[in-house]
Amino acid sequence: MSPLPLIAHHRPDAVLAWRSNTPISAGQFLAEVAHVAGQLPPGRHVLNLCGDRYRFTVALAACIVSGRISLLPSTHTPEMVRQMQRIAPDVFCIVDQGAGVELPTFRYPESVPPPGDGHAIPAIDREQIVAQVFTSGSTGMPAPHAKRWGNLVRNVQAEAQRLGIGADHAILGTVPPQHMYGLESTVLMPLQSGAALHAGRPFYPADICADLASLPRPRVLVTTPYHLRALLEDQASLPAVDQIVSATAPLSQDLANEAESRFGAPLHEIYGCTETGQLASRRTSAGAEWQTLAGVHLRRKGSALWAEGGHIEHPTGLNDVIEFTGDGPLSTTFLLHGRHADLVNIAGKRTSLAYLNHQLNAIPGVADGVFLLPREDSADRIGRLAALVVAPGLTPAALTRALRAHIDPVFLPRPLLFVDALPRSATGKLPSQAAQDLLALLLQVRSATGMTA
Repeated sequence: MSPLPLIAHHRPDAVLAWRSNTPISAGQFLAEVAHVAGQLPPGRHVLNLCGDRYRFTVALAACIVSGRISLLPSTHTPEMVRQMQRIAPDVFCIVDQGAGVELPTFRYPESVPPPGDGHAIPAIDREQIVAQVFTSGSTGMPAPHAKRWGNLVRNVQAEAQRLGIGADHAILGTVPPQHMYGLESTVLMPLQSGAALHAGRPFYPADICADLASLPRPRVLVTTPYHLRALLEDQASLPAVDQIVSATAPLSQDLANEAESRFGAPLHEIYGCTETGQLASRRTSAGAEWQTLAGVHLRRKGSALWAEGGHIEHPTGLNDVIEFTGDGPLSTTFLLHGRHADLVNIAGKRTSLAYLNHQLNAIPGVADGVFLLPREDSADRIGRLAALVVAPGLTPAALTRALRAHIDPVFLPRPLLFVDALPRSATGKLPSQAAQDLLALLLQVRSATGMTA
């Protein structure tokens, strides 16, 4: 099969990125890619820790054109870095600031060549493995999933087509480019649609608004439910955008409606997983049904559910509870009810942690919260649900009364523990291990002090 171009920006002067108010051309990008690729040290595997999204993109492209593979673990903890080194002993790290990891390090060049017209757009073999992403292995060792260039391109092109993203759009992301969602929607989708990416990764609501306002329209905000909620609560006035994209956790219809009203733009959610990449989207304000991306469908075979077609290289099993909205064993539309691991059965009554979390976070005064099934080794070995909640203005009694109005009493959390913040990741996800560790610590403190829930 024919190779695919690295970028869809056909003119050297086309804007490929924005840094504050300064445009960066495709010609400049290609010159930097060639410059960085020529300086990379030996080693086929790379951990790209550049914090600047544009520099991350240049480094990623330099690795692609030089035949290297970018490793994209879910975290960059010292233990995860050690595991990457065990998986790929030749791995080195690319940084644009202090990295704090024990790996051979290549620092992004401070001086870059001027743009020129002499750099042709590289053509990349569709079968080339350009990245490895990781899920948690059953043994605790990260399980790698290879990503080929052709499948990634087809995936993000399908996303751009679904969302109507084209060469005139500017895309700002609040998620790190090292995350699969950030890689697809804030790096590869701009490169493969001719759009321009924003170099920064603003975190605080005021910074997000300022960076959005600095971009030309039409502009797109790529974010998460956690970041979106903080943005809506913190900022009285929001800059207009033309599209909002959300992923990493289910978004409530109420939050989607508020976001669309405040920003004056449609909001679309993306559904997918590490193994498959993006699978489907929905406009949350219009209903709960998901529509698969072009060429993708779901197949039910007995109790198993598979995603296949489109950019998916091999039929891949899904771990979510999904209800087809069409007849037959194949479907391109469905409802998502959560993960099998989230199902809860207490006293013969069934629900899901996703449903309980939705009800908890919909209560006025709750800034953040999560239901948990305590581990078997928790301090008091309780057999009921627990909840961690950030709600400075509420008392446990008031919160319990509010929950009782929406959920069956058997699912009321005991203990109900108030915290200052939940240990969320940079994408707004709440790692299960981190939440369980916090719960275990709080239960130990409660037991030691004789407190009751």
